[in-house]
Amino acid sequence: MAQKPSIPKGTRDFNPEQVAKRNYIFNSIRGAFQTFGFQPIETPSFENSDTLMGKYGEEGDRLIFKILNSGDYLNKANEQAYTEKDSTKLTSSISEKALRYDLTVPFARYVVQHQNEIEFPFKRYQIQPVWRADRPQKGRFREFFQCDADVVGSKSLWQEVEFIQLYDTVFSALKLEGVTIKINNRKILSGIAEVIGASDKLIDFTVALDKLDKIGEEKVKEEMRSKGISEEGISKLQPLFTLSGDFESQIESLKSILNTSEEGKKGIEELAFINEAILELGLKTAALQLDVTLARGLNYYTGAIFEVAAPKTVSMGSIGGGGRYDDLTGIFGMKDMSGVGISFGLDRIYLVLEELGLFPETVSKNIEVLFINFGDKEALFSLKAIKVLRKNDINAELYPDAAKMKKQMNHANKRAIPFVVLVGDNEMESDTYTLKNMVSGEQLNVSLPDLIKQIK
Repeated sequence: MAQKPSIPKGTRDFNPEQVAKRNYIFNSIRGAFQTFGFQPIETPSFENSDTLMGKYGEEGDRLIFKILNSGDYLNKANEQAYTEKDSTKLTSSISEKALRYDLTVPFARYVVQHQNEIEFPFKRYQIQPVWRADRPQKGRFREFFQCDADVVGSKSLWQEVEFIQLYDTVFSALKLEGVTIKINNRKILSGIAEVIGASDKLIDFTVALDKLDKIGEEKVKEEMRSKGISEEGISKLQPLFTLSGDFESQIESLKSILNTSEEGKKGIEELAFINEAILELGLKTAALQLDVTLARGLNYYTGAIFEVAAPKTVSMGSIGGGGRYDDLTGIFGMKDMSGVGISFGLDRIYLVLEELGLFPETVSKNIEVLFINFGDKEALFSLKAIKVLRKNDINAELYPDAAKMKKQMNHANKRAIPFVVLVGDNEMESDTYTLKNMVSGEQLNVSLPDLIKQIK
């Protein structure tokens, strides 16, 4: 009995229309990356295990796909680990390579390994697939693409300003208006924790604060109490719970809350600088919003934190994010290499564009005209015309077999090909073509130059 075909959970096949739509997004992002001066790099699909392991925390390590060593790997396995059934020791002895988990750690490895060839500041972009042994669910896959852009070797805040412009440029190109670019700063969060006497509980404090929109003020306070944050500290946070208004007014409120924290004041200065620059430069369709509850990536972000929200009419998580990190390459022994980077969530952007009907009709454009095959003489005559059409950027093809005309016409309909050309003895004698519009049914007898005009 033949095996029923299947693919691994968390992976996907993409049909021609889906690939065309994904390429539309890829091309928009890639075009903006290049316009802003980012250079492309690519890294291998798999890295040495010791490059990846220990860089994402215990949870991340569990989600890394390991690759078994080639040959009789069990024969070379750590005998003691095998006997004791110690999976950690056993894995390290039978697997020396792993599929990349993200693009950031491979990028850090690339920078350190090629530091003598790179001109800093180095602006790179990377669009490649990554793999995670995660539990598949809606919007979460085991194989997916990341679209990253980073600048390393500069502490200048003009980089943050440029990344906001880059987000705005990409989403404007995709006609995705009403996107909100949320920004915060790790120094603000550290300053708030310092002011309320909870510097040692920064993560607990920010995790609770991050839930303000979801569970409300009282529940957030309850969670903070359960994490050991004092009543006095929580009362100092009160202005934070009612923080509202535009960017400038929120900055003013933060100044009064953080007036005793040097770290907090530094964060305010950085945010104010970025906002003033964006006000002066302007954005096309996106909006910049200060969100002091934004706390993603606290384990590695040291300055600005970004998260991009889809238009309010769509129920979707973040469609992009990033931030400033001061020691990306430190994990490979290269200290003091500051950087900042952002990422675009391709799959979520796809879902948003689909829901809002924002994919252009031409994005799935395949064949514009099909030549009906009546036999070898007619086919050769048709292929000469097809050659000219293709030179004029018209996608054209010949049906490969001299099948019944009804079958060929059905083929054109099923593929939504808008035009069909019929060539018989009369057409060959008069050097003309019968063009049929498959939507209206109208037929015209035209010369080759007119054929090009009609299809274009």
